[in-house]
Amino acid sequence: MAKALDVVQGTLDLLILKALSVESFHGWGISARIQELSGSVFHIGQGSLYPALHRMEGRGWVTSYWRTTENNRIARYYQLTPEGRSALADEIASWQRYAKAMEAVIEG
Repeated sequence: MAKALDVVQGTLDLLILKALSVESFHGWGISARIQELSGSVFHIGQGSLYPALHRMEGRGWVTSYWRTTENNRIARYYQLTPEGRSALADEIASWQRYAKAMEAVIEG
């Protein structure tokens, strides 16, 4: 099993936005989705997740609403807005430029 890694500064927004790009999730669901998509390499703690979600909500990238979970609990769900989808595209493009430059340095 892959070792869990700390999320590189500046990538948390990308991970959260990508997790929300297909469906709405509550906080635990977002963390679980990121863990699943990363093959258990990334683990996002609540201490990082919720401040990021609140920041994104303030920027208009996500909205939230209360809903009953499959376990019959009330939870706050988050979903992307059109602005969030645009921010996701920008974040992906920035990360791809960064990764390409890092690869060039490593291979150089």
